[in-house]
Parts: sequence; C-alpha cells; structure tokens
Amino acid sequence: MSNWSRFTYLPGLPLGKDGRRVTGSKEHIELSRTAATEGMVLLKNEEGVLPLARGQRVALFGKACTDYVKGGGGSGDVTVDYVRNLLDGMRAKEAEGKVSLYAPLGAFYEDVTAKQYAEGIVPGMTAEPEVPQPLLDGAKAFTDTAVISICRFSGENWDRTVKADEAHTSEFQNGEELGLLGRAAQVFERGDFYLSAAEQRLVDTVKEHFAKVIVVMNVGGMVDSSWFHDDAQIQSVLMSWQGGMEGGLATADLLCGDANPSGKLVDTFAKCLEDYPSSYNFHDSEYYVEYTDDIYVGYRYFETIPGAAEKVNYPFGFGLSYTEFTVTEKSAVLTEDALTVYAEVTNVGECAGKEVVQLYVSAPQGLLGKPAKELKAYQKTRLLAPGETQTVKLTVAKAALASYDDLGKVCKSAYVLEKGVYTFWLGTSVRDVQQVSAEYRVEEDAVVCQLTEKCAPNMLRERLRPDGTMEPLPTDETAVRISAWSREETPAMSPAVRAMDGVSFGVNEGAKAFEQVASGELSLDAFMERLSLDDLIQLVCGQPNTGIANTFGFGNLPEYGVPNVMTADGPAGLRIRPEVGVHTTAFPCATLLASSWNPQLVEQVGEAGASEVLENNIAVWLTPAMNIHRSPLCGRNFEYYSEDPLIAGKTGAAMVRGIQSQHVAASVKHFCCNNKETCRFESDSRVSERALREIYLKGFEIVVRESDPWTIMSSYNIVNGQRDSENQDLLTGILRDEWGFKGMVTTDWWNHAEQYLEVKAGNDVKMGCGYPERLKKDCEEGRVSKEEIAVCARRVLEMILKVG
Repeated sequence: MSNWSRFTYLPGLPLGKDGRRVTGSKEHIELSRTAATEGMVLLKNEEGVLPLARGQRVALFGKACTDYVKGGGGSGDVTVDYVRNLLDGMRAKEAEGKVSLYAPLGAFYEDVTAKQYAEGIVPGMTAEPEVPQPLLDGAKAFTDTAVISICRFSGENWDRTVKADEAHTSEFQNGEELGLLGRAAQVFERGDFYLSAAEQRLVDTVKEHFAKVIVVMNVGGMVDSSWFHDDAQIQSVLMSWQGGMEGGLATADLLCGDANPSGKLVDTFAKCLEDYPSSYNFHDSEYYVEYTDDIYVGYRYFETIPGAAEKVNYPFGFGLSYTEFTVTEKSAVLTEDALTVYAEVTNVGECAGKEVVQLYVSAPQGLLGKPAKELKAYQKTRLLAPGETQTVKLTVAKAALASYDDLGKVCKSAYVLEKGVYTFWLGTSVRDVQQVSAEYRVEEDAVVCQLTEKCAPNMLRERLRPDGTMEPLPTDETAVRISAWSREETPAMSPAVRAMDGVSFGVNEGAKAFEQVASGELSLDAFMERLSLDDLIQLVCGQPNTGIANTFGFGNLPEYGVPNVMTADGPAGLRIRPEVGVHTTAFPCATLLASSWNPQLVEQVGEAGASEVLENNIAVWLTPAMNIHRSPLCGRNFEYYSEDPLIAGKTGAAMVRGIQSQHVAASVKHFCCNNKETCRFESDSRVSERALREIYLKGFEIVVRESDPWTIMSSYNIVNGQRDSENQDLLTGILRDEWGFKGMVTTDWWNHAEQYLEVKAGNDVKMGCGYPERLKKDCEEGRVSKEEIAVCARRVLEMILKVG
C-alpha cells in the first residue's frame, strides 16, 4: 500500500485495534466526558451545598437543562450521534440512586424545548419560558434545592451584542408562544453578556421559593457574574462551559460528587461588561478595531491599572474544589539562565482532588512599563488522595522575563531586561499567591534578543500605560497599503481542477515519481525540476473535495503521483456535514479544555480527534484556534483558549502534538489578531508592535517552537493596514525567519486578498480555491516570479510527505 492510499483509493477503513471504528467510539466519548469534568470551574460553593448529598431531592430549572449547548456554531460545530443534556445527566444519576428529580418540571422543559426546535430554533437560542405556578408549587413541596441552568450560543461570522435588536425578540409565558421565533429568539435587552429579563425573572422566582440555589452556566466564555457573585441566596455556581456531547453527564458527575472540580479560570470575570478595557470601542466601526488596551489584556489590566482591581468578581486562575490544598515553596534554584521552583502540594481536605500550581513574575516598571503580574509557568497535580503530597517543578527562563521595546526607549526592536528586581509569586490564582524566596536582580538594562521592526502600526494613535494614562503613538496614514480586491474581477469561486484524461495514480511511470520522493529514491529538488509553471500553480491552489470532505484539499497532481489530500474543520471534533451520515465525537469547547490547565489531557484529545480525521481519509485538521480572548463580545471565543498567551500557547502546543502523532497535519489558526467576527474580511486590527509580539503572537510562537505544526492558517482580517495573508513581515519575517517555522501556510477560506501578493508574502496556498489563470497572468506580466511560486509549491509537497 502506498503512502497515501488512504487518501486516494480506500474507503474509511477502521483504525481500531479490534477492527472497530474509532470515529465516535465509546472510548473517545468517554474521553470527552473526562475532559469536560476536568475543565469545568467551581466559582462559588457556600454552606457546603455541593456536592449534592446522596439521595438529595432536586428541582431543575431553566430551559438550558434541556436546551444544552455542546459547543459553538460554524466551523466549530460537530455532527454527533446524540447530545446528553443536564436533565439526561441527572436522570442517569437518579437511576443510580444518587439524586431524586422533580419529574414534572423536567417534562415541562423537554416539551418547551422540543416545540422551539421544531420551529427551527438552534440549541442555545430558544426562549426562556415562564414556569407555570402549579409546577412551581409542586417543586417547592418536593424539595428545598434548585438548580438553575443558563446557556449561551455564539458562532462564526457574528459577534455577541451589547444591545439586542428588539425586532428579533420572543418569549414564552405559561408555555405559550407570544411572538415570532427568529434567529435571536431570546430577549437580551443588554446583550447576551447579561441575563435576559425572562432569565432574571426565573432567578428571582427560584430564589424566592428555594433555600438552596445552585447555578450551572452552560456558556462558551465570559459572561456577567455579578448577579450570582453578589447574591447570598445563590450558594453555588459551576461554570460548566460547553462540554461537548457528554457535557450534561459531566456536569452531573460534578454536581453529585462523582468527580471533583479542578478547572481554573483562563479569563478574568469582571463585574460588568463595561469594566473590560476592550468594551468601549469593540463595536465602534465594522472596518477597524483599535487595540488601545495594548499589552494590558485581561488580568494584566485588572491587576495593574489603578482602580481596576476592585472591578473583578473572579480573578484569573481562580477555581474551587470540594477538598482543600496547601501549596508551599520547597526550594527555589536560581541560575544565570532560569529559575526553578519546587512546590509541595498537599491535599488537606476529605476527598481526592487535583490542584493547579501557578508561577507569576512581577517585573520592574522601568521605561517600558509592565503588568503587575504575568503568568510564566504552571502545572496541574495528579489526583491526590486526602493527606497525599506531590512536589511539582516550575521553571521559567530568564529570557522569558524580557519585554519588547517597539519605540526605542531602551533599545528599539529588541526584547530587553530592564534593570531592577524581578520577583516571583507562587499560588493557585493571580491573587492567591505568596512571594518566592528567590528573585532576579538585573543591574543594567540588557538586550536579550535584537530583532527588526515588523508589522508596526501606522493608524493607532495611542495606547494604555500602566498608570492608566494614554501614551501617544506615531502615525502615518500614507503608509496604509490594503490591497484592492474586486468581486467583479475575481473568477467564480470554484476549486482549481486538474483534468487529465486517462491519467490516474499508478498508470504510468511518471505517476510513481512522488512515491519515489517519499521512499528516498528521488530527491524533492529533482522532482521539482519536472514541474511546469502550470503544475506549480496547481499546487498553490485549493483542490476539489473527494470522499466525505467538504473543505477542499491540497496537492492533486495525479500525473506525478501527488495525492489530493483533504481537509476538515475543527476544533471541537472532526466536522462532517450532517447529510453524509458520519457521526464523530464532540469534545468540549476550547475554553473548557484550556480551563483544565492540563496539557497532557489536551494532547489525548488531539490524538483521539486526529485518529477520527485519519480514519475518514482526511489529512489536515483545521485546528487549533489560537486567538486571544481580548473581549467577551467576540463571537468565536468558545473556539479560542484564553486571555493569556502562555495558556493559549501551551494548550495549543499540546493539541498539535496529539494531532500530529497520528500523522495528521494540524493547521494552527487564525494567524493573527482575528479577535472580532464582524466584517472579518475587511476589519483592520490596529495594534502596537509590542502588544502584537507579547500578546497576540506569543501563543502562536509557543506552538511553533514547541510542537512544529505542519500548517498554519492566516486570518481574513487586516493588521495595521495589511491583509494578514499578504503580510510578508508576518508570514516570512516573524513566522519563518524569527521563529524558524518550516511548514506550509494556507489562507482562510474565500478571503479577499490577491493571490500573487500572498505568494510573495509566503502564504503558500489559497483556499478553498485559488485562481490559476489569474496567478499565471500575474507571473507572465512580472508581478510574481516562477521561483516565488515554486517556493510555495515545495512547502505544499513537504507537508504532504509528512501525512498519511
């Protein structure tokens, strides 16, 4: 069998050891459930309400107990056999004798949800019904304990709102429909960051009738938390996130104490939306976003800027457990190059659990200004029994403490260690920390890495300083060079097709050439010499779908034996169109996986997901998504990991390692600054070079350096006046020259950029199709050379040699 027979000839043969399919297998679904429990975060637990006592009577409130959101919409959605909601999960626990549910209430919500689904409303967008009084009275007579479930849904190509369009509102009262059920079936007077009026009425009603109130938040990211943080009548809150196809059962595992919460927040939960520094201008324009918060994103803002600390309800890194731990410094070893801290973690509680140990640095402010604290290392313990101790090792390189000087205050275009004292903090959140005994004392400013200016802004007028004032920045509007793009000039959007009559794999000696490259009989250089300009252009253009794929392929030179290898969307699982009939495993959303603070677990998820990709004859999985949670309003935050680039980078690197262990290519996306979905093809992210390097590129850099991804996907948007896919500074200067990336870069699908400019910038393939005739004309007229096209084509071939 040839290297690429699976992609060329074979049906989806099973990869399981016993001849069973791994796609949607019992083992993968169980892994999804395990991952979900590990990443859910217990925010509040007063009076020991959780875990529920065995046999506890419970009333489930909120349409989200049946209208469960397993993940976000768009390319992050997954076609599955089933989805287990919270009511399903709690019924499973009831069958085991662990709880007793008030059945009429569950039946009511099932009926309401089914009616709205029948009207075409998608999960998570249904209206919150008013609970009929007889049901409320019956539930109150049954128990004093209520669980309120709240859900949120968002997706690709749209952002969350600050204020809803009143024309798209609908509610249910007493189970009866009052208005048209449209896309925005829920009433969000203040946007879906906050509770709707109907949800607030539900919460008030439940608090009035029940002594013990537990809240479950089935959401993909940051939401308003003040309504439960400040309310003593709500004793417990579990951020269950969007937990994949077994998310409801995983939530029930935690509520009933069959698992112990060990997740930690990867984002800061502020008191209100307006408290996030990105909120004031997020929707200012469809065509640009000014990143005036600069490096002060998330906790870097709230822990640094005067007056911001009191705006926080739940800090970065926070999360409760059903047990308690002590974390103490055992020793700290300081060398010229790194600090290593050994910490002892002891379970001093009454049940087994896991803890996350976090190491932060406080750098001197110097001339550049720094966040008050920055996460530099972390490690999750194994499951510790009561009384058990584990020593964890946390290391931070001295060079990782440097800051980027984009204006030349110390040394322009360099990472520098400014003189002063660098202190370290060990603990379990950004605020629950103790100072480490060792510290770095830097006597003189030192250049750690000298670079050159790349992707500098020209229209960002100011940025935030650590004292809360704004620093003016130089501007030059004449430097803006967004490429022209005309729909009228663009050929029809259909994939490039190589129609070769009578040519198929293995028919002639030429068709064996690429196999000879794979076996080492023929060098890639020699193979490339055989390719014509048309051949090269074919390789840099997306190719038609085969088999069950629907996101097109790479390669496709059958006369030379180059296969057409398919791609598939992610990141919550292998995404295949519903009509195909292949059901895969839906893993938890990216926010939840990151909240596990467990790269080893994420690597297992990547490995399992990639085995499903390979089993279905697909070679490239378009995941992980690495963009920063800059604003709660980004509609795609569920698909991204964190506000912190270290968490994003370490989690993404683990995912890539898992994926590529199966000889499937990961495609790390969206490179970069795709932090807003509104007008994403034309929106200019205006960001300082320092913030770009320290925040928005840092996670990608970690992935490239630690896990060597075989492909990276450039984003639709513009960065400082240049389309990302046409940006040579970004794709060649930073990605390849500085970081040493050796893989292939693909565009996002159907972008608005010129292909010849992409080729010159180092963007190797245009997807979902390229425009061969147009690119050939550009070559013939001297705008791009054959040699430049060949460089890109070679990288496509190098990627194909790695898969299969």
